Parts: sequence; structure tokens; C-alpha cells
Amino acid sequence: MTANQTNLSTQYDPSVTEAKWQKYWEETEVFKANSDHPGKPYCIVIPPPNVTGSLHMGHAFEASLIDTLTRYHRMIGRNTLWLPGTDHASIAVSTILDKQLKQEGKTRQDLGREEYLNRAWSWKEQSGDTIVNQLRSLGVSVDWTRERFTMDEGLSEAVKEAFVRLYDEGLIYRGNYLVNWCPASESAVSDVEIENKEVEGHLWHFRYPLSDGTGYLEVATTRPETMLGDTGVAVSPDDERYQHLVGKTLTLPIVGREIPIIADTLVDPEFGTGCVKVTPAHDPNDFEMGQRHNLPMINIMNKDGTLNENAGEFEGQDRFIARKNVVKKLDELGALVKIEDYSHSVPFSDRGKVAVEPLLSTQWFVKMESLSAKALDFLDDKNEPRYIPERWKKVYRDWLVKIKDWCISRQLWWGHQIPAWYVVSETGGEITDHTPFVVAKSTAEAEKKAQAKYGADIDLKQDPDVLDTWFSSGLWPFSTMGWPNETEDLATYYPTSTLVTGFDIIFFWVARMTMMAGHFTDQMPFNDVYIHGLVLDEKGQKMSKSKGNGIDPLLMIDKYGADALRFTLIKKVAGAGQNISFDYNREKDESPSVEVSRNFSNKLWNAARFVMMNLTQDGETGQLKDWEKFVSVNTDSLELSDRWILSRFYKTAQQTRQYIEAYGLGEAATGLYEFIWGDFCDWYIELVKSRLWQDETSKTRKIAQNVLAHVLDGTLKLLHPFMPHITEEIWQTLTQSEAKQTLALQSYPLDNSFIEPEIETSFELLFGVIRTIRNLRAEAVIKPGDKISVILQTESDIEITALQPVSDYIKDMGKVENLIITKTLAEDPGQVIASVYGTVQVIIPLTGFVDIPALRKKLEKKLDKAEKEIKSLSGRLKNPGFVNKAPADVIKAAKESLAEAETQAKILRDRIKRLE
Repeated sequence: MTANQTNLSTQYDPSVTEAKWQKYWEETEVFKANSDHPGKPYCIVIPPPNVTGSLHMGHAFEASLIDTLTRYHRMIGRNTLWLPGTDHASIAVSTILDKQLKQEGKTRQDLGREEYLNRAWSWKEQSGDTIVNQLRSLGVSVDWTRERFTMDEGLSEAVKEAFVRLYDEGLIYRGNYLVNWCPASESAVSDVEIENKEVEGHLWHFRYPLSDGTGYLEVATTRPETMLGDTGVAVSPDDERYQHLVGKTLTLPIVGREIPIIADTLVDPEFGTGCVKVTPAHDPNDFEMGQRHNLPMINIMNKDGTLNENAGEFEGQDRFIARKNVVKKLDELGALVKIEDYSHSVPFSDRGKVAVEPLLSTQWFVKMESLSAKALDFLDDKNEPRYIPERWKKVYRDWLVKIKDWCISRQLWWGHQIPAWYVVSETGGEITDHTPFVVAKSTAEAEKKAQAKYGADIDLKQDPDVLDTWFSSGLWPFSTMGWPNETEDLATYYPTSTLVTGFDIIFFWVARMTMMAGHFTDQMPFNDVYIHGLVLDEKGQKMSKSKGNGIDPLLMIDKYGADALRFTLIKKVAGAGQNISFDYNREKDESPSVEVSRNFSNKLWNAARFVMMNLTQDGETGQLKDWEKFVSVNTDSLELSDRWILSRFYKTAQQTRQYIEAYGLGEAATGLYEFIWGDFCDWYIELVKSRLWQDETSKTRKIAQNVLAHVLDGTLKLLHPFMPHITEEIWQTLTQSEAKQTLALQSYPLDNSFIEPEIETSFELLFGVIRTIRNLRAEAVIKPGDKISVILQTESDIEITALQPVSDYIKDMGKVENLIITKTLAEDPGQVIASVYGTVQVIIPLTGFVDIPALRKKLEKKLDKAEKEIKSLSGRLKNPGFVNKAPADVIKAAKESLAEAETQAKILRDRIKRLE
């Protein structure tokens, strides 16, 4: 496909261009990976967004980073695959469906499992592609033919295979343990699925009387209702205050149960009274103490957060209502000592958004010790995977060391149903904690296993729970490639090259993938883990639904274009892993920084139009003649400015490659911005304009055209991974060749032979001198068309040597008729205006060009203003009232303004003196 026209339109319209190329890339399968490709494989699997999700700025940031890496590696010849997909999001989908059912006055139990799942799949088909289609609007270069879903047929089989293998190896077990329970979703949640929030609560102090009537112990708690399940009070074995009481019993108020006083090293004698109530069924630390001391474990809570029959008179009450009533009852009994305001951290369910309740429950668990040990071996022995930035390696390692067994069962219906079948014929048709079970990949296999052990006449029921979503996500890098089957994709693209993800899911996802991959494939699933930061709002705060401070990336795309948004997000990254702030005007729905990137797009577009209008075209078709030959540079007759721009271009190409290879994407984007806007557009195009105005037979004109075409072509390739749409449109219009296919498949530029540091140094000095001349002309009010004389005086031989070859450019761009480059002034130049660039004194004689009295008056007016500012600032800084009361940053700003005003006044005095 080529562009629809032979010349670019006068204005760039991203809404038209971006949609066109997104459609073309996908329809022609430009990004379809081929295992037979000769290049070294480069593979990234997308961090699968929830099927319930919609595109937020974090998604846009992450996808922009991944796409830049993917497009770059494709262009340097790698066999590239970016594999897309979505996660089934058990809890999120269940929450949506349960809300729908509630509006209908129904529950999932009313529907039954089969009908509920039919409804879930129907919802997925209707609404589940929202975020995928939104990702398309960013122009991501994924292989859509390989799109996966964590509950598709292949991945479901992989999940069953993994579960059965782990169970057969003794690494999955079923047991009654304390878990994090979400009363809202009525499901267990893992440690990494909770968010600790600081809560302003209370600390209640109670007296528990000794059973022999000789006194009492004082305990304190933030959850008074749990005292109904207390089965002991613990003290430190080293606490002399209570050593004589260990072994005695207390009478639990309200309940009347006798509970022992135990000694346990877990108790800190310095905290509170040194006495700790022990509720083994409702607190992790208490659970451990209960196991050590064989204390009863009394569960007082139902799965919906209400209290059960073990709570006595409080049965049926919500836990928070019961809390108030228990405190009231204790007060009536004289057991309440005091209530303190108390700020403390409370775990909340990430999905259910309610406080988590530690609850004794029968669940499925994965033994993590051997899995984490293998991942640690890869990390410590081989530094696999490699973390960028490296500081996250320690965070990852610490979590592997401290890891606990993983609760993988969830009391939901949407998800991977646990492949375990209970032989309920052995326990009266019901599933109990003691019902025997078999683990298998299918019902038929389960029946065969069960019949072999319990006879032909059996009744089986599959476990109703589903697996934690992170179980299937942990298999993602290799299950998406066809594991457990030996497929071409698995052989070619696994292990993957890079994982790009946020630091907040190192525990959720990254570690689970490394542990699963190490166990099942004996390899780490990726070579590198690039941890990016967060996109913060305009106030530097984390975006969240609860704060309502999110910024819609689709709105930014509609207003400025996907390329502008992508480039903004990437360019803001100053160092891998750093957070970025997104400036945003909420009243106008505008972003100054994205507007800058849009202006950059327009700058490139207009420069390309200028270049194309000045290239030799076929008179009939308007197309460029013999593009391949035209874009090749003949080095024999290059002028100095040509050699400079080629050196700058290939130096930029070299630096861009180096930055991308080191994950310095922000630095790469900044370098490209500065080269394109400054070197190419502002300087080189200006330098060659006079050559382009010569007739068609001019050799210097042809060389200028040749270099312009070559650099524009290469610049589009350099920028393509960052801004794919506009570069594709310009490049297609520039080349007008079907054989080119697409810019996305072209080679990334590299040729160090053009790099000439000495010429770059000369031109850097040249541009500084030209800017100084232009500033002086403006200050002296010299008419734009007037030719002037300029003296460049420096004692540096190096600077003289650098300036002499570019003297013609100084004359041309500075409108200079007579130029003198010298070490010393041979004679007094008379009245002049002057300034300094580096150590070069730039002097413009004014006689005959300037109304000197008027200029002097202008400078004296500026000096008067500067001196008034100096007087005002000096007065403020000498005033004790200001210095002692003003904030430090205000005082600092005043001092900086004073120094700047004093410098300006000195310059103005010098210039006025030269006019005398």
C-alpha cells in the first residue's frame, strides 16, 4: 500500500492517517510472526489486561513502551513477536454479573452454574473486546492472529495440566487453614490481592478475670467482636510480671469459657500491657500460636461477614454491628477499661473493596518452597531474569525468600474450575472436609481413577471452586506458545525476550511466572524484566478510580492523535523505571505536553512537505524518479553542511540504538526530538535553501536534494518505533513504491562512517555565533535585509580553525557582507554592539546602520528598569521581616532574580559605554 496522494496535504490530520494505517497493518498481517524468519527471535507477551477493563493512561504508557521496543527490534532484523491477549478476571467479571443479578432480584445460586456461565460467556462476547479495540487505537504492532484469552481452549488445557502435575508431585494440597476472606465476593483472596489502608479506628481495652478470682489481665484489640472466638491469652515467657500466671485460666467475659494463659515468644512485652488475646481462627499470628499450643480454633463468622452460631446472642449480626454491641455488653459487665483513638493499617480486598477477614477455611494451596528455591537459584547463579532498573531485583528476591504457601482456590464460578472430583458417595452425597477426592484432567479420567479405588458404583461431584486468576496468568509466557505441547512457537519464541510491566505486580504476576516457568520448563520465562513507573496526574498523585483523577487516553488521542500521546509518554521517562507526571488542564481537557508533541508532528510534516516539493519529480505522475538511486548518498561532492547533517543524523542513529538497547527510551525520544526539530528542520533546511533555488542543472542543487531525501528517509525510520502512523504516511508518500510494503519492515539506520566529530564541533560553534548575530541585530534594530559587517574575535586557535570553514554560512544566515575572524582587533571599530558566545567576541560595528542616539535611549531605558528591580530586590532581602518570615524557596527565588538583574545591568552598561 502507498499513500493516496503523491504530495502531502497542507495540514496533518492524525484522525484520518492513524485509522488508515491501523486498518492496513492488521488486514495485511504486517506483524504476523513467522517461526522460519532468519533473524534472532525477539518476543514480548502482553501483560494481559482484564477482560472487564477499559484503556487507562497506565495501559497506554505500557503499550507505548512495548510497541517502541517491538518495532525497533523488528527493524533491526529480529524475528519479532508481540503476542496479545486478555485475562478472564474471575473476581471482576463475577462482580459485574452479581450486580446485574441483584438488579433482577436474583443470585447466582438461583440461576445455577450452567446458566450463570452462559451469561458470563455472553457478556464476554459482547463487552470483553472493549480494551482490545482501544489498544488498537494506539497502533500497537501485535500479531493479532495469535491473540489469546486465559480461558480459551488451549490455555484451559494448560491450566489443568499444570494443576494435575503439581498435585501428583505433592506440591498442591487441600487443607483447613487461615486465609484472607473477602465478605463482599465471599471468596478467599491471596496476600497480594489485598491493599493495606491506614484507618482511623479505636483500640479497646478489656479485663479478663482470672478463673480463681484473684485478679484479671488487661488485653487490647482493634476488633472487639473477635473476642467471642478467643481460646487463650498469651504473654512473653521473659515477662516477669506474668510468669507466675502461665498455666492458669481466665474466664472469657460474655461467653463464660475458660481459656488458658500461655507463654509465647511472639508476644512483645513492651507493647501495651504485654498481654495478647489469642483468636486462632481469626488472626494469622494467633493461628500460629494456636497451633503451637494446641488451642481450639473457634470460627465465629459466616462467609458473608455476619456472625455464626458460635457468637451466641450476636448470631446473624454483621461484624461491624456486632462490634458495637459486643463493646456495649462488655461495658455493661464492667469489663471495658477504656477506648483509645488508634490509627492502624487494615487490609482491604483489592476487588471487593471491603476489609478482609482472616478466616479459617478449607482451601487448595500450592507449596511454594521448592518453586521459589528454583527461581532463586536462577537469580543468584545466573542473574535471570535481569531487572531494569536493577534495584527491583532485591525487591523480587526478598519476596521469593519470604514467600508463604499460595491459596489458589476461589469461591466463584467464572474461571478455571478446579480439576478435582469428590467421591460424595462416600460421605452421604455431600462435599465435606473429609470427602475423598481424585485429581484429573477430565471427568472420564476422574471416574476411572475413582472407580479403581472405590468401586464401580460411585457418585462424583467436581469441586465448585475456581482457581485464582494468577494461576493461569503465571503460565502465560509459555502456555500462550502452546505448552504443554511441543510447538514451533514454543521452540522459536520461548523463553521470551523482555517483560515490560509495572512494579506493583512484581508479586502478583512476575514472581508467579518465574516460579511456574522454572518448574515446568526449567527456564526463566523472559531474559529481561523492564519495570516502568506510574503515570501520575498533574499534581503528581497516583491516578485511581476512588480519587476520580484519571485522565482518559482516548480523549487525548481524539484531540491530539495517538502518535502525539505515545511520544509524550515515552519522552517523559527520564531514566528507566521512573514515574512520570502528566500535565493536564481538567477544565479544558487539554495537555500542554501532548500539544508540544502534536506541534512536533506538524513540524516534521511541514519539513517533509518542503523536502518533497523541492525534489525532482516525474512531470506526468508527480512521483519521484528512481527512488533507490536518488536516496543513496554520493560522498564525493558533499559540501560541509551536507557532511555535518549526515554526521549528526548517523550520530543520532547510533545514540538512539544505544539508548533503546539499554531501555533508555525517554532519552532516545528526546535525542530524536532535538535532532529533527533543531538540526534538520531549523538548521539544515535553512542552510540548503539557497542551493535548492538554483536551476535544475546545478550540481550543488542535486547534492542538496540527494542529502535531504536521504536524511528524511532515515529520520522517518529512526522515529517510526515512537510515532508509527505519521512516519508511515510520510514515508509512503515519499517513496510511492508498492515494493516497499511498509516502513515498519524497513531496516533501522546505521552507518558510523559518516560521523565526523570535528565538523559537528565547528557547526555547534557556527550556530551559536549565528544566534548571537541575530540577537544583536534585533537589539540594535537593524533591518532584516541590511547586510552588515561582523568581527569575530577570539584568542583560541581551535575556535578560529573551527570558524573559518563555515564563514560562508555565517555570511549567508547572518546577512553579513564583511566578516573578519581574528585573534586581535587591528583597529578601533568605533561604535559597536557586542556579545560573547563561548570565548568568541561577536562585534557588530554600528556606524551607518543604526540610529545610535535612539539605540542608546532604548538601552538606557532597559538599564533603568533593571536598576529599579535591583533596588527593590535588595531592599526586600535586607528587610528582616521578609527574610525571617518568607519561605526558603521564596527567598532563594529573590536572590536568583537579584543576581540575574545585576548581570543584565552590567551587560547593558557595557553596551551603552561602547556607544559613546
